[in-house]
Amino acid sequence: MKKFVIAALSGSLAGIIVTSQVAGPLVAQEAKKNASVYEQLDLFGDIFERIRIQYVEEVEAGELIEAAIDGMLTSLDPHSSYLSPNDAEQMRVQTRGEFGGLGIEVTQEEGFVKVVSPMDGTPADEAGVEAGDFITHVNGESLLGLTLDKAVDLMRGPVGSEIVITVVREGEQEPFDVSIIRDTIKLTAVRARTEGTSVVLRVTTFNDQTFANLEEGLMEQVDEAGGMDKINGVVLDLRNNPGGLLTQAIKVSDAFLEEGEIVSTRGRNPEDGERFNAGEGDLADGKPIVVLINGGSASASEIVAGALQDHRRAIVVGTKSFGKGSVQTVMPLRGEGAMRLTTARYYTPSGRSIQALGVSPDIIVEQPRRTPAEEEEENDRPSRSEADLRGSLNNDSLTEDEIRQIEEDRAKAEATAELREQDYQMAYAIDILKGLSAFGNE
Repeated sequence: MKKFVIAALSGSLAGIIVTSQVAGPLVAQEAKKNASVYEQLDLFGDIFERIRIQYVEEVEAGELIEAAIDGMLTSLDPHSSYLSPNDAEQMRVQTRGEFGGLGIEVTQEEGFVKVVSPMDGTPADEAGVEAGDFITHVNGESLLGLTLDKAVDLMRGPVGSEIVITVVREGEQEPFDVSIIRDTIKLTAVRARTEGTSVVLRVTTFNDQTFANLEEGLMEQVDEAGGMDKINGVVLDLRNNPGGLLTQAIKVSDAFLEEGEIVSTRGRNPEDGERFNAGEGDLADGKPIVVLINGGSASASEIVAGALQDHRRAIVVGTKSFGKGSVQTVMPLRGEGAMRLTTARYYTPSGRSIQALGVSPDIIVEQPRRTPAEEEEENDRPSRSEADLRGSLNNDSLTEDEIRQIEEDRAKAEATAELREQDYQMAYAIDILKGLSAFGNE
């Protein structure tokens, strides 16, 4: 028995010796790595002092440090950045739905500012700025080489002041200037209307007001129509919606899903991942849904489109979305500033990442660009029918009520045709709902 105990103790001792032999190099390696980090920090301090003392002009120490912090963050990806106290306050105001500026969501690509999307009814939208445009100059000053925050600073200015941006657009041979008058941007998160018997919910952003606006707008349209049985479906228009709050994207998705996963996030550590699931209740009461997206639909918009598509709750129509599949966490810092840091990627219920790929529509529908010459030629084309012919026979096989019904149906069809000239993608979505409704009633 004593021999057995001694042998067991010897085995434990050997294990300790082996562990120490393995751990020793690891500890040394970690210590070397930490020493290297501290050396780099010392190098940073040396450079900072040399700039502060020897640079040709006097510089503000605080601005130097902020620039260094911002450079560190922006080197990670296009969406991580440092927010000065002023920028942090502007971001908080923007999520509440009112702020000053041009009304565009931008990112940076190949050194230039790229428009993710213009916001509905804003100065940039009314001036004709489009998703995918590259802004190369502001008031003649090149943006090449500037950080995104610096470029955005150049575009800011007093309400009522004029700014001239130089735009490079796909399909246009030469850059061109666009003059915009800055204004206070008041965002209505959701605009609701009825086209025929379809409710259209135009979601422009995901801020604090989005879900409440959507629920209220949908219920108002349903009540005006005379009840849910009087509508044939819902069009959720997410085109040129640059995204916003993840919490609101989850609420909007949950509004139309009875159960199942909406989105999951996965960070650097597996244990930090989160899954968000839908609860019971469908605001549309099971009615068909068509989601409209395009290249200006990003982030939170893609979460909603991806969730409804994966659950086969909606048909997604339009063109491929922007492809921003990362989550940014805004962390308050001392001095009232903040840090916006990419902390996770998000995944749709089927497990696909949208990062750089975007959401692919179930039905690809391009928005055609019509030239003024084409519109004029079509408007000048005469429209004739049998009823216009001299001496044509009357139709005496229908009652007045039947004729009235035919005329009402024709008026709805003509309204859809007129909408097709104004917004081809929207008309296509409404036609899908009509087809689904007719199929379901048979």
